[in-house]
Amino acid sequence: MFKNKSRTIGLLAFTSLLFLVNHAYNFSKQVNSVANASVEVDIAQADSPRIRFFEDDNGLAIRGTDPVAYFTQGSPAAGKPEFAHDWSGATWLFANEEHRDLFAANPEQYAPQYGGFCAWAVSQGYTAPIDPQAWKIVDDKLYLNFNEDIQGRWEKDIPGNIQKADSNWPEVL
Repeated sequence: MFKNKSRTIGLLAFTSLLFLVNHAYNFSKQVNSVANASVEVDIAQADSPRIRFFEDDNGLAIRGTDPVAYFTQGSPAAGKPEFAHDWSGATWLFANEEHRDLFAANPEQYAPQYGGFCAWAVSQGYTAPIDPQAWKIVDDKLYLNFNEDIQGRWEKDIPGNIQKADSNWPEVL
């Protein structure tokens, strides 16, 4: 009988240890997931209101996509590190020198609305990251969405969603 009690206690101790190790491992995965998640950056500039831009895991605005290309080419284009420009606390990449210079001369003209966060999410009262392929220019302003499915929702009432997002921004931050 003493052997069985000892074996039971040992089995319970081993099971508890496995539970703790598994719990610690899952917690570590969650912490790493949060650490590698997209981040938001607060920026205060002397000559403009407080702006907050969405950055990806590498610290790039629009996930490294050239914002000027949406306007000049009518499609997203991958930016290149050799044509980087820092503006409002975010690093912006451009496909070429001309696009970088156009942006540098007038960043507000090319930067996405709502700090590069998903326009649909902002219209609903929260923020979400974006997919550079889910985009639309409305009244010479760039709007990005989480993905193409969400963009479809946003496009069902673009004026209404812009109005709601404008009233939510920047308080949703």
